[in-house]
Amino acid sequence: MNNGTKKGSPPRSGFSRQILLQYVLSLLAYCFGLPLLGLFCAILASSRTWTGRELLYPLLSWARDYAMLLLIVGLCAGIFAITIYFICKPLRYVDSLVNASQEMALSPEKPVELPPALSNAADRLNVIRQEMLRSNAAAHEAEQRKNDLIVYLAHDLKTPLTSVIGYLTLLRDEPQISPELRARYTDIALDKAERLEDLINEFFEITRFNLTHLTLELSTVDLTRMLQQTVSEFAPSLAEKNLHCKLDLPPQIPCECDPDKLARVFDNLLRNANFYSFPDTEIHVWGQSAQGLITLCFENSGPTIPQEKLERIFEQFFRLDSSRSSASGGAGLGLAIAREILRLHGGSICASSAENRIVFTVTLPQKQRPSPPAPARKM
Repeated sequence: MNNGTKKGSPPRSGFSRQILLQYVLSLLAYCFGLPLLGLFCAILASSRTWTGRELLYPLLSWARDYAMLLLIVGLCAGIFAITIYFICKPLRYVDSLVNASQEMALSPEKPVELPPALSNAADRLNVIRQEMLRSNAAAHEAEQRKNDLIVYLAHDLKTPLTSVIGYLTLLRDEPQISPELRARYTDIALDKAERLEDLINEFFEITRFNLTHLTLELSTVDLTRMLQQTVSEFAPSLAEKNLHCKLDLPPQIPCECDPDKLARVFDNLLRNANFYSFPDTEIHVWGQSAQGLITLCFENSGPTIPQEKLERIFEQFFRLDSSRSSASGGAGLGLAIAREILRLHGGSICASSAENRIVFTVTLPQKQRPSPPAPARKM
C-alpha cells in the first residue's frame, strides 16, 4: 500500500502542511468570528434606547434591515482576502528559495539565508552547499592528480624512447662493434622498450578505468592454487631484491568469483609488496575461510605508511611515491581498481601500517549472492 512516500526517500518537509493548516484555521476563525462580532454589535446596539435623532441611527437601522446580506458579503470578502494572502505567501517563499538557489550557484561560499519560516529549508540548502563544495574540491583534486600523472607519464615516455633510439642508432652506425657490446646494447634497448610498453599500458589503464564499468564473470576456483600461481610468476621480480614470499593458507579455499579480476587484485597487492619491501625480507600471505567468509592478509616489511596516506591509499591516481620518476611505480590505479573489484564481489579491502610493517586485509564471501530482482513498476 502506497502511503505517499517511497522507501529510502528523504523525509518530507511539513511546511506545506503547516501553511494549509494555517489557512484552514484562519478561515474557521473568520467564519465563526464574523457572526459573533455581528451578534455582539447587535446586542450592544439594542442595549441602548434610540430616539431616532442620533447620527448613527440611520446606518444601524440599515444594517439591521440588511444584516444577512452584510454577513454574506463580509464572509465572501474575508474568505477571498484570506485565500489571496495564503496564495501569495508561499509564492513569496518560492521566490526566496529561487533567489537563494541562484545565489548558492553563483557564490557557493556564502551561506544560504532565508526567512525564519524557511529555517529548515535553509539548513538543508546549507548542507547541500557544503556537500557540493566538498564534491567540487574532491573532483578538482582528482582531476589535478590525473593531469599531473599524465604529465609525469608523458615525461617518462620520452626517457626510454630516447634510450631505445640512441642504442639502435649506435647498432646501426657502428657495425664493427664487438658481439658482447652489441648484445649489451640490444639488452638495454629491449629493457627500455619494455618499460615504454608498460608506460603506454598505464595510459590504457587510465582510459579503461574511467570509461568502462567492471562486470563479473563468475566461476568457482581455488584461491590457494591461484595465489600459488601468482606468487610463482613473481619469483623473478622478488629475486631482484632477494625477497621471499611465504604462503600460509589452507589446502583449498573454494570461492565463487571472477578469477581473472580477482587474480588482478592479488597481482596488484603482490606488486605493491614487492615495490615497497625492504631488500632481504619476507612477504607473508596468510588466510582462512570461516562461516562463508574468506579473509586474506598480505604483509611485508617496508617503510611505515603515515595515517594520512593510509586514508587515501585506495584513491584513484594516488601514489605513495609522489616523485616524478615512475620507473618502478604505477599510475596509482592498482589499489583503486582492486577495491572496486572486491566491492563488486561483495568484499572489502583495508590497509594498516606500523613499525615498518604493511598489511593489506582482503575479505570475500565464498558464495556470491544473487542480484535482487528489479522492483515491479506500478501502472
